[in-house]
Amino acid sequence: MKKTSEKLSYEGKKVFVGIDVHKRSYSVVAVVEGVIVKKWRTVASPDKLAEQLRRYFPEASIYTAYEAGFSGFVLHRVLEQAGIENIVVNPGSIEVAIHNRVKTDKRDALKIAILLEAGRLKGIRVPSPQQEQQRLLTRTREQLVEERSAIKNKIRMKCHQMGLIDPNDSREMSHKLVGEMLAQSPSQEFSLVIEAYWSVWKSIETQIRKIEQKLKEKAKTDPNETIYRSAPGIGPLSSRILSNELGDLSQFAGGATIIQLHGTYSLGVFQWGDSEEGTHHSPRK
Repeated sequence: MKKTSEKLSYEGKKVFVGIDVHKRSYSVVAVVEGVIVKKWRTVASPDKLAEQLRRYFPEASIYTAYEAGFSGFVLHRVLEQAGIENIVVNPGSIEVAIHNRVKTDKRDALKIAILLEAGRLKGIRVPSPQQEQQRLLTRTREQLVEERSAIKNKIRMKCHQMGLIDPNDSREMSHKLVGEMLAQSPSQEFSLVIEAYWSVWKSIETQIRKIEQKLKEKAKTDPNETIYRSAPGIGPLSSRILSNELGDLSQFAGGATIIQLHGTYSLGVFQWGDSEEGTHHSPRK
């Protein structure tokens, strides 16, 4: 890859830009016709980056890309609104050379820029702002379910530590069982700790029920609900997750397309109630 420090005219040129996104900063590399024309780091502000790109490369056609992740799609939307053609890519789809696995911010941004110019990157499906808000419900519920499971495990371990639960005891940690353990409490300290965890558990369940109620309300007005529920084994929560994550199935040509365009999450199957803890959707590596 060549570098240049010469003053260039970008009129009529195609500029390909790789962006490595971090919480507080963006590492950016721009390539034109196989030449690195600019590398810089800037504050993690979508508006500022869009302004910089337009200022640095006047009268050029600008193409940008960054990896899907924690930052969501605000950057994508701001770039598109500024007339910059952007794609968000699945991190797992970016090629890695066998003998070049060292990761640095600028190296990652450069790799994205090179692959983008070569036409070897495909963007995932970017949800609408409304779809992104709807996903908050199902994804936050999933996180709360996981936190509830963690609290249950902590209570079990404390009880096991005090000899109140046999190591081979396979009973589900339930509110009834917690009450039984407290009745056998060896100390005030133990009771205080278990009651603290129990209180958090109950609070989490209250919030889960609130979210589930909102999901049920959303289902009543979602045109995709009937389609998803018609599939065998798909319950009310499964349909909410699928609808929020995938939307209208008619946009996909097949299963491979769903995986490719969805990009960052693999979907599990859920049901209402306690059995949902065994399934999840998780980031694709």
